[in-house]
Amino acid sequence: MNKHLEKATFAGGCFWCMVEPFDERPGIESIVSGYTGGHTENPTYMQVVSETTGHREAVQITFNPEIFPYERLVELFWQQIDPTDAGGQFADRGKSYTTAIYYHNEKQKKIAEESKKQVENSGIFKKPIVTEILPAETFYEAEDNHQEYYKKNAFHYKRYKKGSGRADFIKDHWSYPKNKEDLKQRLTDIQYKVTQENATERPFQNEFHDHEEDGIYVDIVSKEPLFSSTDKYDAGCGWPSFTKPIEKQQVKEEMDRSHGMFRTEVRSDRADSHLGHVFEDGPKDQGGLRYCINSAALEFIPKEEMEQRGYGYLTYLFK
Repeated sequence: MNKHLEKATFAGGCFWCMVEPFDERPGIESIVSGYTGGHTENPTYMQVVSETTGHREAVQITFNPEIFPYERLVELFWQQIDPTDAGGQFADRGKSYTTAIYYHNEKQKKIAEESKKQVENSGIFKKPIVTEILPAETFYEAEDNHQEYYKKNAFHYKRYKKGSGRADFIKDHWSYPKNKEDLKQRLTDIQYKVTQENATERPFQNEFHDHEEDGIYVDIVSKEPLFSSTDKYDAGCGWPSFTKPIEKQQVKEEMDRSHGMFRTEVRSDRADSHLGHVFEDGPKDQGGLRYCINSAALEFIPKEEMEQRGYGYLTYLFK
């Protein structure tokens, strides 16, 4: 596989919140927090936020475009920001917190401009999109305490993301729009009960528990890709089992105290569909986890159909 790496640079307000959405996804080699777009060499954090250097807080991502295309990076970028705010982002105000896409070549510029038009025409935002698309400039790495902040200071980071208004804004604007009556018409009875009412289907009497075809499994509600056949194995439990999701951000975990047990529930990120549970009795050589998932929460996309159905960027899983 071609290991030609590229760089992408995004300014999305406080750079603490712009690392987690991209971090540890397949094809992402590194993410660095820093400063760009200004006139002072080697600026410090305090200089940048004092609004005297002209820089924006930004992140620079090194990625493999054959695994994680630039189009997906830009799509994720929009989903982290308020692109209508010309004065900053959420609780952070000033030029240093305004948004921009810094392109590194003409291909990136074209993709960014087309993506911006799609956002403008999506109807998601009522105000004009003010995020700038600019040529990449010198990028200065931020101080060590600002790198991977969401990992080093997880509790404060979560409070900050929630308290600043960013977390609620993302949920309000980018969550999958669900209409119960529409879902009842579109889904089978068991699909609705599993995804919307947290039901569990019968073991060994479900569609995918012994399914072995190559392809991916997507959320039956939103069609968001969740799991790959390359990570599926027979755990003997009667439900489809996987060692990991395709991308960890596509599933979220919540404590489940139902039925007198303490378990970790697994839900899809975008549509908030109940999927199943994750246990720590999976194959040790593959991380030790077992994602035990209801077939009724999934739709299978065969490898041969992935390209035509919009999942071509995931065909790397089978190379």
